Amino acid sequence: MGIAVIQTAAADSIFTLWEDPPLLPDIRFADVQRQELTLADFRGQYLLLNVWATWCSPCREEMPALDRLQEEMGSTIFKVVPVSIGGYDTSGINLVKEFYLKYQLNNLGIYLDSSGELSSSLNVVGVPTTLLIDPEGREIGRMVGSAEWDSNETVRQIRSHMRPSEPQPNEITSDGEV
Repeated sequence: MGIAVIQTAAADSIFTLWEDPPLLPDIRFADVQRQELTLADFRGQYLLLNVWATWCSPCREEMPALDRLQEEMGSTIFKVVPVSIGGYDTSGINLVKEFYLKYQLNNLGIYLDSSGELSSSLNVVGVPTTLLIDPEGREIGRMVGSAEWDSNETVRQIRSHMRPSEPQPNEITSDGEV
């Protein structure tokens, strides 16, 4: 991604934020049907792109919270996209499907890094790593490590990084409608 200035995150922020959000490379990964996707396929939406692996203990702990976050905020303007990486994950989608069944993940899509290049393309140094991406494909910020993604504070922080002029996912209006 080149040299860029990173804004120090506020003490209460879970994200390290970019002062000038860089455009991400159009990384490739596959969905559960083994169809190739790129970040461009999600343009127009905010993404919480989570890079994880089935063998990663912190990933196992946070995946249910990501599933609940997708259930709460998932919409046409926001989506959680968990991309599984790692030696075993790329060799078979069945391992990831079993993981989803074991942890009762019903709201998240299944995505795999079928090329093995996602981590290097996104400068991921460890899993889990989560990127908040704007509708134009720029990385707003990132979190290395696990988080309680469905906590009120984390949801508030995610919403605060979305443009105020855009409707917020599942936000109740003043007349009581969603």
